Amino acid sequence: MITETSSHYDHLEQMSVHDLLTNINKEDKTVPFAVEKAIPQIEALVVQIVKRMKEGGRLIYIGAGTSGRLGVVDASECPPTYGVPHDLVIGLMAGGDGAIRKAVEFAEDDAEQAWKDIEPYHPDEHDTVIGIAASGRTPYVIGGLNKARAAGLLTGCVVCNPGSAVAQAAEFPVEVVVGPEFVTGSTRMKAGTAQKLVLNMISTSVMIQLGRIKGNKMVDMQLTNIKLQDRAAKMVMSEIGVNREEAEELLAKYSNVRGAIDGYNQSR
Repeated sequence: MITETSSHYDHLEQMSVHDLLTNINKEDKTVPFAVEKAIPQIEALVVQIVKRMKEGGRLIYIGAGTSGRLGVVDASECPPTYGVPHDLVIGLMAGGDGAIRKAVEFAEDDAEQAWKDIEPYHPDEHDTVIGIAASGRTPYVIGGLNKARAAGLLTGCVVCNPGSAVAQAAEFPVEVVVGPEFVTGSTRMKAGTAQKLVLNMISTSVMIQLGRIKGNKMVDMQLTNIKLQDRAAKMVMSEIGVNREEAEELLAKYSNVRGAIDGYNQSR
């Protein structure tokens, strides 16, 4: 297991703060190159996800520990960013929502629990389950993928070891091999960074393919704070050439940038 092999650095406690930060950064710089090698795998998975989501499918992440939390983060950011329903991208983790803040002992060792967590969402063949596991051996994830695949769902994964059990359980595995961690076995570091990058790529490219971006703008974003309201007003002003007051009136009427622009154009 490459993620468990000894760090390239030793005697960490003897390093200065400068050397610690510099060496961590050196290791972090290798992560995007590892992700780049996995782009063909990511592309194959995204193409299949988009096909199913256009038919009404959902994207479900399952994971434990850091991996599970990263899935929850990615899922939770899709509604405010793209204006999609909260149950379109779902993040589930071993131990439930309480495990987001506090580790739940042995939760990841239950191979039956992931599917039990998925079942309340009434999964069908249009849905996709992506297992996230740095080690590639988490029972919660393996069991969930096996059950999902048997039920006809699309299955993918994001792992950081080659030839893992999780990858074998998924139809479309993504393997990002980042090598040993700076602190041996601490996969919240390079492995976690790699997983975050891949999840960003998956959800962003899927949402763009589903038409949730216009040009390069988040036209469906939820206007939940002053910063986003200001950004939305500037988008509307730029797109249709109205002043600030008119843009804000349109946003108040239609609730988002896309609606404001379309409503204005239709009224002309």
